[in-house]
Amino acid sequence: MNISNTQSLQKVLSAWNKKDLKTALVPTMGGLHAGHLSLIKIAKKYSDRVIVSIFVNPAQFALNEDFSTYPRVLDNDLILLKKEKVDLVFTPEVNDIYPDEIKKNINIGELDRILCSKTRPHFFTGVLQAVTRLFEIISPNYAIFGQKDYQQLKIIEKYSNNVKIISAPIIREKDNLAMSTRNLYLTHKERQIAPKLYQIIYKLSEGKIDKNQAIQLLEKYFRIDYLEILDADNLKKISYNSGRIIILVAVFLGKNRLIDNIILGDEKCLLLLKKLKLT
Repeated sequence: MNISNTQSLQKVLSAWNKKDLKTALVPTMGGLHAGHLSLIKIAKKYSDRVIVSIFVNPAQFALNEDFSTYPRVLDNDLILLKKEKVDLVFTPEVNDIYPDEIKKNINIGELDRILCSKTRPHFFTGVLQAVTRLFEIISPNYAIFGQKDYQQLKIIEKYSNNVKIISAPIIREKDNLAMSTRNLYLTHKERQIAPKLYQIIYKLSEGKIDKNQAIQLLEKYFRIDYLEILDADNLKKISYNSGRIIILVAVFLGKNRLIDNIILGDEKCLLLLKKLKLT
């Protein structure tokens, strides 16, 4: 069922609560693809009822970004969600999520001063407001987020309160480009170039090239926003105690911004630490 107002939603949630049913939320902005659908499959493993929200959040777009042109294909999204047998789709209005106003000055802390925040300083305050408001309205037991937006994942984990955050692996196209709704913006030529992003960081993850070599390769095809190798658990500088390492990258291809990452644990983590001369 598709519900667009909070009153009707609360009636359904109340009935579920009386039956002590566990709920899982998959927050989205629509334009659904196989990556989103993989989150739903994971949500079903943890819960009795799955809720997918579709809300194009104005607070996470800057004035020069694509809020007005972001793909809005609700009819198609609803068809996909019906096939996945989602229990409830919540499509709130802006005043449901922001009953007072959009706040500009939210202190998220150190996680909002690195990586994507340097290029998009507005982004995570907008995401966090929408997600925490959805948590207030729905009170899910679980919420599922993909690892592609890894900085977002770590910020939401920090402010999730009583909601258990489940992280889901990146879903990729056949050529290993990380799935994204905005991949639709890529021209045919750009779409042929885009998979090189993963190819290069994969070589870095395997120790076949070092960071400087990776940067040189990336610069042949992209304008680099950042390429960082950090502790995967806290996004701080890696150390001897880092149990997992993450390679994070953001680049521009034409007008499009692409992000990706690779998480390394166990032996691969140790190999890269040795390559970086930390062990």
